[in-house]
Amino acid sequence: SLLISAFTNVKDITKSITPYFDNNNSHSLFYLDLAAGQKRLGASSLAQAYQQLGDVVPDLDNVEYMLEFWQIIQSAISQDLLAAYHDISDGGIFTTILEMCIASQAGATVNLDFSSKQSLAVLFSEELGAVIAVTQANCEQFNQLIEQFALSQHIYKIADTDLANDLSDKTLKFIHNGNQIFAQSLISLQQQWSKTSHLMASLRDNPQTCNQEFALIGNDDQGLSPKVAFNFDESIIAPYINTSRPKVAILREQGVNGQKEMAMAFHRAGFDSYDVHMQDLLAGKINLMDYQGMAVCGGFSYGDVLGAGKGWANSILFHQATKQQFRQYFADSTKFTLGVCNGCQMLSALTELIPGSKHWPVFVKNTSEQFEARFSAIKINQTNSIFFTGMQGAQIPVAISHGEGRAVFASADVATKANITASYVDNNGVATASYPFNPNGSQFATAAIANTSGNVMIMMPHPERVFRAVQMSWHPQQWQHNSPWMRMFYNARSFVK
Repeated sequence: SLLISAFTNVKDITKSITPYFDNNNSHSLFYLDLAAGQKRLGASSLAQAYQQLGDVVPDLDNVEYMLEFWQIIQSAISQDLLAAYHDISDGGIFTTILEMCIASQAGATVNLDFSSKQSLAVLFSEELGAVIAVTQANCEQFNQLIEQFALSQHIYKIADTDLANDLSDKTLKFIHNGNQIFAQSLISLQQQWSKTSHLMASLRDNPQTCNQEFALIGNDDQGLSPKVAFNFDESIIAPYINTSRPKVAILREQGVNGQKEMAMAFHRAGFDSYDVHMQDLLAGKINLMDYQGMAVCGGFSYGDVLGAGKGWANSILFHQATKQQFRQYFADSTKFTLGVCNGCQMLSALTELIPGSKHWPVFVKNTSEQFEARFSAIKINQTNSIFFTGMQGAQIPVAISHGEGRAVFASADVATKANITASYVDNNGVATASYPFNPNGSQFATAAIANTSGNVMIMMPHPERVFRAVQMSWHPQQWQHNSPWMRMFYNARSFVK
């Protein structure tokens, strides 16, 4: 097999297309058939399901069609005509459209009358091609675009999306040769589509959390539902533009990998970000008191072999001069500290040095027993955290990436006295222990916690990875520049006098 890797510049990363189409609008689905009607089944998933190999495999018989396909897709993207895109791959057009409907939580009635081939071949052939979604308002312009290409004779409108409000009414139907050959509810299909992965995960992971996630299929959940009342594009640091830029120490250790995005977030908020390595502190080359703030970054210090963040913390606690330097820094309430992920885990082991942190939890292995990399919603609580000033009540999605993020308190009484600044919530904004909304099983839904004075905060989620809207894997269309998380970095700048 010939494997070719290629790289190119991307002029505008905001013009990215996914299989998801906004189900608040009506769309038409178009099938772009690069095989010009051929439906070869050799080595297909269908053949494998029948324990066969097949005879003839799909091929690219007309290279010009591939070139035109590229030109059509790129032109449609540049003209904002495409709402969604999915290539034809394993499982053929049936699986392609099913996955688009699952992502969009919308049904569709698909007409396959463009082909006179046998129905199974039309549904499951893996010939080169793609299915795209175009809003019905853009269909005329899209048809005008493709007229200039020879491939247009093999581009077919095959469906209009079904916008039934009740998930249980959403159905995927296929019509061929004038007859309905398939119809099944989206719930049932999604359960079947997910079943193999669910069974494998149940053997590998915690079966209880696997079952909780699988049970969400069909509960008509509204999905991520951000709620933000403040204007996060407003630059609240305007009064400080003509003043000196405070210095923030971006602290890292061997194995830490989140320092660059952390430095950039603080830089955009009006700080001068300084790369500070633990070895420089241990060698006495740098003094933390020279900085107005400190950000302790995420990653895998010492490979987490001593427990996540524990080795890093011990390098401070067992070095007398460095330990005293951290104690002196934390004692100054005019300075701030933010610990994220591995930095959160590390700082949670330094409570003897941090005033007002005796109620902090420890962070242990996730309840799912797996590394969790998700986009989860957290809600900002009403507290005195200097980072969350003016953000209280907001419900914001954020990047999650950790294996030992479960917050465990010494007791329920200790937890009630803790300054929990943010909580994991479900898509209705309710603090929850349920997986996957609470991705690690943290007690009392703890996503972030501060010391009693609010100037030192630790959190397992990664706001520094999503302070710009374009960094998010999904966001509301009206979020164009900053994300709401930029406000917490602006707040840090406002705190420094």
